[in-house]
Amino acid sequence: MYPLESAGPLGPLLPEHLSELVVGLILFALIWLIMAKKVVPGFERTYQQRDDAIRGGIERAERAQTEAEAALAQYNAQLAGAEQEASQIRDQARAASAQVQAEARLKAEAEADRVLAGARTQLEADRAHAMSELRGQIGGLATDLAGKILGEVLTEDERARRTVDRFIADLETTS
Repeated sequence: MYPLESAGPLGPLLPEHLSELVVGLILFALIWLIMAKKVVPGFERTYQQRDDAIRGGIERAERAQTEAEAALAQYNAQLAGAEQEASQIRDQARAASAQVQAEARLKAEAEADRVLAGARTQLEADRAHAMSELRGQIGGLATDLAGKILGEVLTEDERARRTVDRFIADLETTS
């Protein structure tokens, strides 16, 4: 190494011999060429690959987000459609239920009317039969009673029948 006193007027940075300067410049140029041709392009490729990977990742993420938003919109549309369809099905079920209830009510009323008409017919037939039997029994009793009161036998059927009919008519008017 050089002592400080032997350094030239520019200081210790300048070499004392020109050969040192030339060798230093050649080595610098050689290192610069190696760096420019081999190392820096490798770094540039690596930086470019990383940049592409990051940009591609961002683009893929944006595409995925766009697709997810589209899928969400489609899902919401399907959900709204399903809710509307469910509402229509409920309305149809209610309408069908009301119709079935109305039909059942009409059938029940018709059946009740038929049963009531049958009961009235049966009641009228039973009443007519009871009246017929009652007339016969009352007629027989009345003729026997009248015969005992009058002291004669009333065997004339037409006269007995008129008497019984008059008696029953009097009973109906009083009740």
